[in-house]
Amino acid sequence: MTDLTRRDAIKGVFSAGAAAVLAGHATAEELQTVDPLVFAGKHEPKPLPFDPAKLTGISEKLIVSHHDNNYVGAVKALNVVEQRLAAAMRDKDLPAYLYGDLKRQELIRTGSVVLHEKYFANLGGNGKASGNALAMINQWFGSYEVWEAEFKRVGNALSGGSGWTVLAFNLHTKQLHNYWLADHSNGPNMSVPILVLDMYEHAYQMDYGAAAAKYVDAFMTNVNWDEVNRRIDAVGKMSAI
Repeated sequence: MTDLTRRDAIKGVFSAGAAAVLAGHATAEELQTVDPLVFAGKHEPKPLPFDPAKLTGISEKLIVSHHDNNYVGAVKALNVVEQRLAAAMRDKDLPAYLYGDLKRQELIRTGSVVLHEKYFANLGGNGKASGNALAMINQWFGSYEVWEAEFKRVGNALSGGSGWTVLAFNLHTKQLHNYWLADHSNGPNMSVPILVLDMYEHAYQMDYGAAAAKYVDAFMTNVNWDEVNRRIDAVGKMSAI
């Protein structure tokens, strides 16, 4: 690759200021104009991957409200936070503790977007476990029934509050676990979500009020195990690295 081609490639990915930083000779003025892609704030919400009118025991009204208000709101919030971070990077007088507040919001909003997208994507099925997902559950829990009982128990432990119940494979321990997540930013390191259950009240209150256990039961009848199997297959490739 010629020097000219290299420069063109760099400029195609970075702004002029960012390219100067990469080259290691940025001036103070150039540092003030850096606009990294990581803080572009251009995330787009994903549409529901199923017909919300066809779920069993979870109303279309609830799903649409959950998606359009809570999830889409999280996407918009993440974009705002990223854009604020881009501006904050250029503010050399901004105290570190204020920058840290933005980084905390980045963590929370990113977690909300990711977990909501995983949650909606693993809905819309017939709730009948199959394939490699069922085989792994049987391997680690002894039977599907034992796993389901614990998964529901973790979900019910979060009722009346907030959080997530997540079946995940830990790439470090090489184990499958049902995890209790207190909020969007809470989760074991190196864990890849396989099945995600939203236990925030907005996920069930409209249909079930305080009867969260009935929502958990309804969720299980709508799990898209084809999607869960796709995630299992992806984890298999990652764990082999």
